Amino acid sequence: MRDRAKAKRLQRRRRQNRVRKKLKGSEERPRLAVFRSNRHISAQIIDDTSHRTICSVTSTSLEVQKAFEETKGKVEMSRRIGQMLAKRAKEAGISRVVFDRGGFRYIGRVKALADGAREGGLLEF
Repeated sequence: MRDRAKAKRLQRRRRQNRVRKKLKGSEERPRLAVFRSNRHISAQIIDDTSHRTICSVTSTSLEVQKAFEETKGKVEMSRRIGQMLAKRAKEAGISRVVFDRGGFRYIGRVKALADGAREGGLLEF
């Protein structure tokens, strides 16, 4: 059983590296990176040239949990986290990003987060 879990993590890392070869975040267009676990989701906007995180949002933070305690479902929570991230990015002066799905399939919560970011005003691709 452990070998299977290890193999899944390794496959995801390979997909992640394959995607990251093609994507680079810059000052004018940073990278929006997503991490999804079984329970939570987090996203951050990263400037790869200066190697710094500009802003981030995670579903584990108390601020997010209090703000969205009436929200039902992980997909809806992901959409709202995308909107919150877009709001923080706008405050930091960012309007365009490159979307990095982090080796995850572009369905469900990852897609909902991207759609929420678009609704919040971030332009991608």
